[in-house]
Amino acid sequence: MGAIDSAAGTYRHEPGRHEPGRDELGLLRSQLTNLRALLVLSILMTESADDQQILRLASSAAASLGSWQIAGFVIGDAWRTGGGRCGALAPELAGELRTLPETGGPVTTLGATWAWAYPLRSIAGPLGYLVVHAAREPALEEQFLAQVLAQQAGVAVSNAQLHGRERDTAVQLAATNEALEETVATLRRGMAIHERLTRVAAAGEGAAGLAEALHDLTGLAVAVEDRYGNLSAWVGPGQPARYPKLPAYDREQLLRRLMTAGRSVRDGDRVVALASPRPGVLGLLALMDPGHRAGTTDVMALEHGATVLAVELARLRGMADTELRVRRELVHDLLTGTDDESAYRRAEALDYDLGRPHQVAVVEVPDSAPAQEDVLHATRRAVRQQQLPCLLGTMAGTVVVVAAGGGRDWEALRAGIVAELADGRCRMGVGDACPRPSELPRSLREARLALRLQKASAAAARTSVYADLDVLRMLAAVDDLSDVEAFVRKWLGPLASYDERKHTELVKTLTQYLQHGGGYEATSRALSVHRSTLKYRLQRIRELTGFDLGDPEIRFNLQLATRAYVTLRALSDDGA
Repeated sequence: MGAIDSAAGTYRHEPGRHEPGRDELGLLRSQLTNLRALLVLSILMTESADDQQILRLASSAAASLGSWQIAGFVIGDAWRTGGGRCGALAPELAGELRTLPETGGPVTTLGATWAWAYPLRSIAGPLGYLVVHAAREPALEEQFLAQVLAQQAGVAVSNAQLHGRERDTAVQLAATNEALEETVATLRRGMAIHERLTRVAAAGEGAAGLAEALHDLTGLAVAVEDRYGNLSAWVGPGQPARYPKLPAYDREQLLRRLMTAGRSVRDGDRVVALASPRPGVLGLLALMDPGHRAGTTDVMALEHGATVLAVELARLRGMADTELRVRRELVHDLLTGTDDESAYRRAEALDYDLGRPHQVAVVEVPDSAPAQEDVLHATRRAVRQQQLPCLLGTMAGTVVVVAAGGGRDWEALRAGIVAELADGRCRMGVGDACPRPSELPRSLREARLALRLQKASAAAARTSVYADLDVLRMLAAVDDLSDVEAFVRKWLGPLASYDERKHTELVKTLTQYLQHGGGYEATSRALSVHRSTLKYRLQRIRELTGFDLGDPEIRFNLQLATRAYVTLRALSDDGA
């Protein structure tokens, strides 16, 4: 599966190699240690009022975070090194940086094998770049640490500049006693806010602790929303029984206002700030202020709190992304074939029990439906709502679910996924339960076959369980299909040939007609055709075959032939 690089202390993926689950747990702990170290470094940098000291702290920490090194910092038009030297920015590098997108990108003018410019950001906007280089391209985990370091350094430099401006303002107003007292009070209030929120970050109190600190500082109710607008935490009076989630369009407009303003904005009876340390929204922080009494220091506390929230959410997302990647790799290996002992160890490292029989479900959406990652997130939310312990992954354009077998309401899960998808359509195939992990590839094949049989029968999108396929399942299990093919040609050959020549759907029409017990209304609805069109097609079927569709013996053979036809098509799609 992968290995730990002894020189850099990072994870290196080695295809085809499967390390014990204990090593992967060590990787997660190592990544968590690095992220905790970054959080402590963020606190130290944020407490510093000297931007050069901040840059020195960032440079000294880089050696422990990966194989890359810091080439320098671009602040405005100046080039600074971590050692304190400051000079003019080289024209070639300045020109290259101007062409980079807002998310940063590769740098070639330094002459290094690999070099990258990460943006230094704050809630007030871009400050410059952190430029790093290495003898070879670092692992993704190391690049992520460099990106987080740049985000934290940007916030700290912004705070230092803010404190510098506050000191300058205090000096300028020293001549006026009344103004001086007001300014000193504001500065003290700001420092109190800074100290309180820094303690929250250092203690790892999360969104709830941050909301409680802001409520104490401002006296206003505080809400924390996730990136989808769902309530994550509320502290203070007036919490509604059901949190009013904005419609998708209104929320998009609010996020655009926040990103354009680069600071907090008023939204009706509340003041909101964006938690976004990188492109993409991680969350929203809001002061409930129906009386419009929030002052300057309250807004300052809100905006500083948004910065703390952004760092915390980025740390949690990094941990979640690492765990998700490890889970996906385990699912991939389970479904392509692995030994039982390795599977048990790796699952145990993820705190998941593979000891019970498990089965595989495959979720598929139409080609025009949401992207695979959106379907994966929708499935994750659906299994969470139904409290279904499982492993999730993706394979061949579909989402796969590996869950303990026995008594599962798979159609309810599919309905939950449909409810989470904007397009609102998906099919699901479910294989049999397997007593050992090494047998799960068989359950995957069965789930895919169930899905293909459902599609080949032109049925509406639903859940097909392999164990419930009855005749179709028995036909699919036949080793020699020559007799089955001859039977299909005898009963459906003229219709299939006519469909191929005329591009009609007589076989499909007959299949639906027989599946609906010869009912005209139900068959018309299933085919989405008018009743008169259905009658015409049935008459044409009688003319081409010479069969009396009212004869019970003929209807039995035709129904068996249509099911065999569907099965042969599904097996043909599988290359069988």
